[in-house]
Amino acid sequence: MKIYNSMTRKKEEFKPIEEGKVKMYACGITVYDLSHIGHARQAIVYSMIAEYLRFRGYDVKYVRNYTDVDDKIINRANILGKDPLDFSKEQIREAEIDMKELHVKDADVKPKASENIDNIIKFVQGLIKKGYAYESSNGDVYYIVRKFNEYGKLSNRNIDELINGVRKNVEVGKRDPLDFALWKAAKPGEISWNSPWGKGRPGWHIECSAMALNELGEMIDIHGGGKDLIFPHHENEIAQSEALNGKTFAKYWSHCGLIKINGEKMSKSLGNSLTIRDALKKYDYEVIKYVFMQKHYTTDIDILDNDFIIAEEHLNYFYNTLKQIKDIKKEIKEKDDIDYEVIKNLENKFIQAMDDDFNTTIVISELFNIFKYINNQLSIINKENKEYISNTLIKLVEKIKQLYNIIGLFTHDKNEYINTYKNKRINEMGISREEIEQKIKLRNEFKEKKDYKNADRIRSELLDNKIILNDTREGTFWNIK
Repeated sequence: MKIYNSMTRKKEEFKPIEEGKVKMYACGITVYDLSHIGHARQAIVYSMIAEYLRFRGYDVKYVRNYTDVDDKIINRANILGKDPLDFSKEQIREAEIDMKELHVKDADVKPKASENIDNIIKFVQGLIKKGYAYESSNGDVYYIVRKFNEYGKLSNRNIDELINGVRKNVEVGKRDPLDFALWKAAKPGEISWNSPWGKGRPGWHIECSAMALNELGEMIDIHGGGKDLIFPHHENEIAQSEALNGKTFAKYWSHCGLIKINGEKMSKSLGNSLTIRDALKKYDYEVIKYVFMQKHYTTDIDILDNDFIIAEEHLNYFYNTLKQIKDIKKEIKEKDDIDYEVIKNLENKFIQAMDDDFNTTIVISELFNIFKYINNQLSIINKENKEYISNTLIKLVEKIKQLYNIIGLFTHDKNEYINTYKNKRINEMGISREEIEQKIKLRNEFKEKKDYKNADRIRSELLDNKIILNDTREGTFWNIK
């Protein structure tokens, strides 16, 4: 198995620190507003990685935090006239609702900054003791960036570049413009905790270092997060953790790509920040996952309006095929006389792609070959081969579900997805189920009278609305083209 390591900028063979066990930490949400689809992508990606590692036999401990103490949270709470921690709790509840609606599997542990204040203070004290931090005259505590010789190794920046990029107006008590806050002295009216340096609260970067240390120990296997966190957040985490512990903080650094909407970077100021909640009002959770999984997790995504519509169509095709296998299952006796090679081939290709840095792009593209094969097999079924082909396809579908559930697909009841998709499409077309059924009834009456001209006219009218008909022994059924 190979994983792309942002630290070395190349794929590396995956060998966890302790054989058979994986310790993984992913930076979670800063809860100052409703979660957006960028948060969704990151949560979906690292949940998928954890699930795949478990499938491959690893004992995984996956930690994903909530930042519930932060400048943005305090500012938003003040605007709303709420206590910051009460506001954070509200937002965490909302984020949990969104993730549940997205059907994202929970991390094993979801620590919060506010519940780790003692760990954070202990961490800061350790850095001061080792000479990597200092208390300023006003009660702030800063990390000494120049003391850590490897600072910039993740983001590939040097000190000279960093000096040009920082503000020249240095905060009171700060010795160097590059130094960053580990502990912030309390301002009037702000949330605060008692500390050896007076009342205050943690800086942003120290939170994750302290929570990772508390939950996973001094060294972890995989540290994940969005690309936007490489600098300064992850760079600062490395500096803090490695200065305190004297060990490599994370063996593999993994970064998820960012999201653009119709060519523009997603942001609230541009008015194009799509919340998870708004996305789920329009699209099924599997549709959202499918759009994400079509691209490799490390790449940036430019989401166009049409991407979700195409994903819906693809999933509708897959689910209709799965429904046919479900219907066949009722008609035959299940036997072990099947083509095991096709099932083994499916699993081998899935593992080969996922072992190559969790390449869901290949895994998704392979679905079209799989379902083309299934439909070809369905088209050649006859009395002699029905049991053999049907049992092979039944086992193949079971394997598809087992494997693709890992990346969050094919978790729906087949009829539920198909009917929901149908309802959505006909609502958009401004036609009702009753009208469609009425037209089908009228067409059947024309066919009984051998009036094929009018029967064909009705079929064409429905086809103009992208409604296709399928005549079977059990009757005429309709679907969306």
